[in-house]
Amino acid sequence: MNSPLLTALRLPIVAAPMFLVSGPDLVVSACQSGVIGSFPTQNCRTLDDLDSWMGSITDRLGADGNGSTSPAPWAANLVTHSSNERLANDLRLIAEYKPKVVITALGSPKPVMDVVKGYGGIVIADVVNMKLAHKAADAGVDGMACISAGAGGHTGHLSPFAFTSAVREFFDGMIIIGGGISDGYGVAGAITAGADLVYMGTRFLAAEESMAQQAYKQMIVDSGPDDLVVSSAVTGTPASWLKPSLIATGLDPDNLAPLTGEKNYTAGGGSLKRWKDVWAAGQGLQTIHAVEPVSDIVDQIAAEYDAALQRISSFRPVGVGV
Repeated sequence: MNSPLLTALRLPIVAAPMFLVSGPDLVVSACQSGVIGSFPTQNCRTLDDLDSWMGSITDRLGADGNGSTSPAPWAANLVTHSSNERLANDLRLIAEYKPKVVITALGSPKPVMDVVKGYGGIVIADVVNMKLAHKAADAGVDGMACISAGAGGHTGHLSPFAFTSAVREFFDGMIIIGGGISDGYGVAGAITAGADLVYMGTRFLAAEESMAQQAYKQMIVDSGPDDLVVSSAVTGTPASWLKPSLIATGLDPDNLAPLTGEKNYTAGGGSLKRWKDVWAAGQGLQTIHAVEPVSDIVDQIAAEYDAALQRISSFRPVGVGV
């Protein structure tokens, strides 16, 4: 897909919005490194905080992208589920600061469409299955973030490759694929398979600029894919959790009691302490070996991506009889 958004990037990557993890420092560092930085508006406890964050990001990046090297665009992530009582007020700030990209999650993208499209922004809808993908397409979104098996936090169940192919059958907009991709080789694979961008959350979770607790970052460094469990017991929706964090709160990862009552995506929550003490991660853990700056992470991914592209370009199938 030929889009001005894509040509403005060093790498086809979105540093995915992570609850209680993505903040202005991570967003700005990602954009300055040439990838899209994003954050969930719910990371701000109040509207004043959100106003401050958006103002800081805009000022630090330069409202017009001034400088010898223009930064990548930044994105705001809005929960459009009915549990987000602040949605209308958040949208007012979206209209004021005009982020190039708005990502909707856990609900229909329809509530944001008029506002974002009105100022020329791009709407991307998080989807975890084909039913939601069709609904997003019908709503007129510019793109979809296809959350696949292996993603951290609220996760999907489809293979990234199968998901991309299935969506491409009926949707000609932008496809962002996410799910266990944490190095440049995976990015190259996703792009050659038909995606336009790759969602990377876990890879940036242990960045120096992330807001994650130091113990959380160290757990990311110390853990691998076998240290994860997917369960709906915490929020009511399937999500990928770090087993050591569950054990630390006195829970048995193999015997999690189903959530009773309404789904709840907010922080806190009795003994489970959603997101604050029970920590999420995706299957790309194995490639993370240290807490390091975003710029170093992107440099490493770029080197891997270039190596992967060279490998692809050098591959020549041998025909029968040749």
